[in-house]
Amino acid sequence: MGGYQAMRPLAQTRWPLQANEAAPDQAAAVGAEIRISGVSKSFGEHQILDHIDVTIPEGQFVAVVGRSGCGKSTLLRLLAGLETVTEGELLIDGEPIHGIQGSTTVMFQECRLIPWKTVIDNVGIGLQGDWKRRAEQALQQVGLDSRQNDWPSTLSGGQKQRVALARALVRKPRLLLLDEPLSALDALTKLEMQQLIASLWGTQRFTTLLVTHDVNEAVRLADRIVLIDQGQIALDVVNPCARPRQVTDQEFGALERRVLERIFKDSTAV
Repeated sequence: MGGYQAMRPLAQTRWPLQANEAAPDQAAAVGAEIRISGVSKSFGEHQILDHIDVTIPEGQFVAVVGRSGCGKSTLLRLLAGLETVTEGELLIDGEPIHGIQGSTTVMFQECRLIPWKTVIDNVGIGLQGDWKRRAEQALQQVGLDSRQNDWPSTLSGGQKQRVALARALVRKPRLLLLDEPLSALDALTKLEMQQLIASLWGTQRFTTLLVTHDVNEAVRLADRIVLIDQGQIALDVVNPCARPRQVTDQEFGALERRVLERIFKDSTAV
């Protein structure tokens, strides 16, 4: 797997890195503060979100979970400036969201690489000035600097997602939005990508909102888990698991069960 040599073995992974583990040559970035106040979103007569209230402090890693169609991806698209609210207010650092923000980047499930551009050109799309140096640094962060002149068609699924992550990070975001970016990957590649995201968050401290169906992934990565059910906040809980995080810890399993039990609260199937 290309770039894996740049990463620590999974057995040594700490989920995620401690906040004070920033690389010595890189100062920790300050994330954005998010305020979501009374936000509702409807498409025609179909209400997706119903008076959502959430505040995310700067630098926090939040996972949003819930069943398909509950509104979690809609919330992400609102924060990305790709949709507008029907009612309520969305603020980033105290300012209303009007369209796509330069300090916010998004990584989707589909990597959406341009096939006729090289890896480095995909990362540098839209950049000016010393874009190539910045793109090279971003590729180095994700362990793919040796593939910068390759075509997307030569990359594995995991490598393509690393390129997509580099493309998001090259703009030095204060808010990183992750819309189920790992759901299509095989189990081992998914663990490697979780490790990479955790490591980069630990060193750069951008505010992160992860939308995922995978509750285990949410507990691994997030400081806090927000469950949306039928367009409303059904659960908002701080992750009590100490870092480094171990999936075998009692608190890890207890939190995972708590979230899953709430998801299946009104269902006979578990």
